[in-house]
Amino acid sequence: MKRILTGLLTLTFMALAATAARADRFEDILKKGVVRIAVPLDVPPFGSQNQNREAEGFDVDLANMVAKALGVKLEMQQVTGANRIPFLLTDKVDIVISVMGLTPERARQIMFTAPYADTQLAVFGPKSANVTSADALGSLKVAAAKGTTQDLGLSAMNPKATIMRTEDDATAAAAYISGQADLIATNSLIVPDLAKRNPNKEFELKFTIRRSPAHMGVRMGEHNLVRWLDGFIFFNTMNGELDKLHRKWLGIPMAPLPSL
Repeated sequence: MKRILTGLLTLTFMALAATAARADRFEDILKKGVVRIAVPLDVPPFGSQNQNREAEGFDVDLANMVAKALGVKLEMQQVTGANRIPFLLTDKVDIVISVMGLTPERARQIMFTAPYADTQLAVFGPKSANVTSADALGSLKVAAAKGTTQDLGLSAMNPKATIMRTEDDATAAAAYISGQADLIATNSLIVPDLAKRNPNKEFELKFTIRRSPAHMGVRMGEHNLVRWLDGFIFFNTMNGELDKLHRKWLGIPMAPLPSL
């Protein structure tokens, strides 16, 4: 019995030691003085490159705000809808700020913060396309960035839908604009910019896939980091800084958002 108790105590101490030894990402960021944040550069107005090939957009500004509030240097990395979560899982970045919607499936892989922007995912197309629901798509081809919430959501609504899955949102937009696809499934807040850049193309709302607020994401188990980010979102909601970002990049005031 004594030997068994000794063995159990040893295992307990080993487990505690392993837990204590595991680096806390929040503390690690502060000690290193660098935070690695993934942002989109293919989804204007959330992230794109200007004429000088400099990153700009809502999520880019937000990433800079996070780094400044942490008091550390920002190391920015470009991601697409398909590789946002893999970049976290393979430890290439500490935080993802990339118009990412929360789903139960994704929440099994990473942790989400409270939402920082309200968006909806929908299908858009020309006025001539007589489509009012996912069931009415028929043989019409819908362009959507693979692995995104709009791709997954539309697939769930109509498993037989013809979806042209592209590498990123920019390619999905190009497919619709060039006529390779009949419709496009995308974020509603991206459409005004697309319509402005392509005045000869129609972007009529056909139907909504679902409301999809944008959240930041971190690796599973990083409770201190996600809690700090929640506090950051709350503080900048209350002081109006997030509302300024909404008005600057989206042209609308920040809508009230639920917390997690």
